[in-house]
Amino acid sequence: MESIEIRDATIEDASTILRFITELARYEKAEHEVKTSIEAIEQSLFSEEANARAIMCLLGNEPVGFAVYFFNYSTWLGKNGLYLEDLYVSPEYRNIGAGKAILKYLAELAVSKKCGRFEWSVLDWNEPAINFYQSIGAKPQEEWITYRMDGDALAAFANQ
Repeated sequence: MESIEIRDATIEDASTILRFITELARYEKAEHEVKTSIEAIEQSLFSEEANARAIMCLLGNEPVGFAVYFFNYSTWLGKNGLYLEDLYVSPEYRNIGAGKAILKYLAELAVSKKCGRFEWSVLDWNEPAINFYQSIGAKPQEEWITYRMDGDALAAFANQ
C-alpha cells in the first residue's frame, strides 16, 4: 500500500484546496456559505501578507486531504498556540490514517514551535469527528463558547 505524505501546500494547490473546502462545506451542510475563490486562496494562504498556512495530504501523488492552520497567542500561557481552521479528508480515503497523519504533523509542528496549545472546533453533531478526536486524546472545552461577528454585523459594528 502507498504511504501517506504530508507536505506544505503551494500556490499550485489553490484549486485543489478550493475543491476540498467546497466538499467540506457540503459535508457540513453549508456549501452555500463558501464565498472564496482560487484568487482569494492564493492571496490569503500564499502571499507575503498571509498569516494562515495550508498543508496537503497525499496518497501516492493523489491529494486526499488538506488542513489550514494559523498561530494564535495565549496570554495565560505567554505562548503561541496553533489553531486548526479546517481539516478535511475525502470520504473514499477516510479510515486509512490520513486524518491522524495530518493531526500528528500539526502536533509535531506545534511542539517544534514551542506552542502551548493545539486547538480546533468541531460541529456538535459531527459524531465521527468527535469520536476520532477523543480517540487521539483531545478533550472538548465545554466551558468556552465561541462567538462570531461577520458580514453585515461586523461592518455595522466596525462603523459605529
